[in-house]
Amino acid sequence: MSRFDLWFAQSARALARRTSRRSFLSRLATLILGGSALPLLPVARAAAQPRAPAPGEPDPATPAGDPESCEYWRHCAIDGFLASCCGGTHTSCPPGTEMSLVTWLGTCRNPADGKDYVISYNDCCGKDLCGRCFCQRNEGDKPVYYPSKSNDINWCMGREGVIYNSTVAIVVGVATES
Repeated sequence: MSRFDLWFAQSARALARRTSRRSFLSRLATLILGGSALPLLPVARAAAQPRAPAPGEPDPATPAGDPESCEYWRHCAIDGFLASCCGGTHTSCPPGTEMSLVTWLGTCRNPADGKDYVISYNDCCGKDLCGRCFCQRNEGDKPVYYPSKSNDINWCMGREGVIYNSTVAIVVGVATES
């Protein structure tokens, strides 16, 4: 037997004499749980500088630039709960929900650059109703027989989770006059 093998065997036997399997497993579990709780420690985010608005975005200090406000420029034709108040953002659904594949469309003017943009309003489906930040701005809303321009339809139908949760507002492109 090589020196390394002999040393390893003696060390393993000495460890086995000093500890039981239960104490080893409890120490291992403590180490794993303690390591997994490490990311949960508080982080000093208050000292972080506020993000400057992206080019073409309004100032976030104004209602037209705050995605959690009904007056946010992208929400001109929204009817529902804002995903940004429900754990998501104005462009992504909250965790545990999925975005509907069918949408309704609106055209909103961005006050920062004065251009009109086509906005796709997608419902987030599959979880309980959010119930926070309800907005009903029906600019350009058409009756239900114009389904692509009606915000009164539950767009979650046909998905696994048909429960409506909230709505996101995604810029599709710049609107052009026809």
